[in-house]
Amino acid sequence: MPRFTFNTAILTGATANPLNGWQYEYLPWNAVVRVLAQTTATGVVLGIFSGSETIQQESPVDASGAANKLPNSFIVEPIGFRAPGGDRLLLNFRNTTGGTLSVTGVVDVNPG
Repeated sequence: MPRFTFNTAILTGATANPLNGWQYEYLPWNAVVRVLAQTTATGVVLGIFSGSETIQQESPVDASGAANKLPNSFIVEPIGFRAPGGDRLLLNFRNTTGGTLSVTGVVDVNPG
């Protein structure tokens, strides 16, 4: 089960895709994907895409996080979906506030 953990600072009005360059950014096989993400303050939205499929339109990211602390499924509701082999996974975080915010997260990819 490949796992990717990240902690990303997003500047004012900027976007970030932490999966950019990851070995499993392009899925080698059909997969079950699980995403957990949280931020330190309100104002970050997340869009999730698998190939040309929109999994989640821009929606607020849970703001219950502490800096550098990974989310867990007891606190943050996981976002799960199936994706076909060859699809590119894209997590598009966008900061809508006037300050820099930190986002932490976990992405699990399981063959399936």
